[in-house]
Amino acid sequence: MKIFYPLIITLLLSFTAKSQDRPVAPSVEEPGTTKIIKFYPNPATSIINFDFQKGYDKSYNFQIFNFLGKKVFEVNNVTPRTIVNLTDFYRGVYIFQLKDKSGKMVDSGKFQVSK
Repeated sequence: MKIFYPLIITLLLSFTAKSQDRPVAPSVEEPGTTKIIKFYPNPATSIINFDFQKGYDKSYNFQIFNFLGKKVFEVNNVTPRTIVNLTDFYRGVYIFQLKDKSGKMVDSGKFQVSK
């Protein structure tokens, strides 16, 4: 049994090393989908800007959720630029969603708050 431990450790290390050598595929958007929201800075500390690109609908609903899924921010009838004050946000990852008036998700993404 003692002979198998070094063999298992060697195999695990070789698989780990090989998995780290693989190139990472770049993120590719699906054909026909366009990003409506550009946001910066990411990570953010005190504020984050959300710029809506040309062709957005003013009746969109914009929501931000914390990593646990709790809604922490919401705006109906968005404007070309939305600035979110992060003073009440905790450090962590947040998810935003943009929905049309029928509730269909049009765009989404995530950003990080670092304080």
